[in-house]
Amino acid sequence: MKASLATPLAVQLAAWSAAVRTEDLPPSTVETARRLVVDVVGLCVAARHADYMAAVLAATDRNGSCTAIGHQGGFSAFDAALINGTAAHGEDFDDTFEGGPVHSGAVVVPAVLAVCEREGLDGKALLRGIAVGCELMCRLSLATPRAIHKAGFHPTAVIGALAAAGGAAAALGLDAKATTSALGIAGSMASGIIEYLAEGTSTKRMHAGWAAQSGIRAALMARAGFDGPRTVLDGVHGFYKAFAPSLTPDYGAVMDGLGERWLTDTIAFKPYACGTMTQPYIDCAIRLAKAGVDPNRISSIVCDVGEGTVHRLWEDLAVKRHPPTPYAAKFSTPFCMAVGFFDRRAGFGQFTEARIHDQAVVSLAGKISYRIDPANPYPKNFTGQLTATLDDGSALSFEQPYMRGGAREPMANAELERKFADNVVYGGWSSEAAADALTRIAGAFDGDPAKAVTHLRG
Repeated sequence: MKASLATPLAVQLAAWSAAVRTEDLPPSTVETARRLVVDVVGLCVAARHADYMAAVLAATDRNGSCTAIGHQGGFSAFDAALINGTAAHGEDFDDTFEGGPVHSGAVVVPAVLAVCEREGLDGKALLRGIAVGCELMCRLSLATPRAIHKAGFHPTAVIGALAAAGGAAAALGLDAKATTSALGIAGSMASGIIEYLAEGTSTKRMHAGWAAQSGIRAALMARAGFDGPRTVLDGVHGFYKAFAPSLTPDYGAVMDGLGERWLTDTIAFKPYACGTMTQPYIDCAIRLAKAGVDPNRISSIVCDVGEGTVHRLWEDLAVKRHPPTPYAAKFSTPFCMAVGFFDRRAGFGQFTEARIHDQAVVSLAGKISYRIDPANPYPKNFTGQLTATLDDGSALSFEQPYMRGGAREPMANAELERKFADNVVYGGWSSEAAADALTRIAGAFDGDPAKAVTHLRG
């Protein structure tokens, strides 16, 4: 399939979406959808007691039938999606798509779970909605690489609204015309700027949840007859014109192989609880530590980086070397590398007030800088490279050619389930509750997802 202005892109995507049948999904896509649910549920439980989640809960009403994972009572579909999406994305430990980058699971899974609970839909609808929504999110992210970030917007937030709308529409079984309207409506609901970077504030945390609830509303409005522009994506005043004005969209990249190849299958699961593009650099820092290097002997560490990552993960360099908040530290490559060097990991315990003020970590982060490598493949591939110069003038170099947990080195199910167990125990559940939740998740696509999800309350 090839996009052309004669047939608006949203119309083509909606026609594909409406034709997807659950029974035709490849086993690999079904498995990815299951893994996404596992990861999202674990992250929701892990974040449930966080201060920012208490603030989100205070802005919602407990008077619905839908589940906020890890919380008692019922919520409206919109509030449940907002809560679950915010929790799933809140610690930046959720999945990512190399090529976007976007976080599909934290948006689409909460949206589709909530709409299935609200409407009493079965497991097949849940699976279809997750698969379609994630595929849309991955593909829409390919049209204008780097340009959405460059314009000051968060791709997960703005693309997420359309993906959630498409996923909800697929779960609801909307036809192509109504699905087109759902995408058109969601285009006017899309929002999310990246100014959180300035002071390490929490607004990015809510972007996935906001997109999820927006997508549900767009799909329900479209089902009831509210119309949206068919040219929402490629129009003169369309989505890419608004959110990625510096680049001419490549609609062919969106449509290439649609219906034949599922990009969803390449979604990456994070080994570290921080910004996506920092992860290969953490691997390099851990290797440096394992080489037995004394941090006091390190004179400097220089990293070769992709230009598109600099304004989010490297600059202002003085601030990145000593981030003001634990959340800001997640988007500081120098900090993430330094704490990875000392702790050999970058999980929940590494992003705390104590760690951002640890003098050993701050000292090492202060020695880390970058240089732009024009040949760096970002965003098609996330790589890491460092050269450490020691006090005697000798140098050590380490390279990570891809993101662990991604398509080139997928996270094994056993590792993903260990991550899940660690997350739910961190959130206060017992190991027995973790095992029970995994069993229920495994059957969610075969039976009644509402029953499975209801048991995840509390």
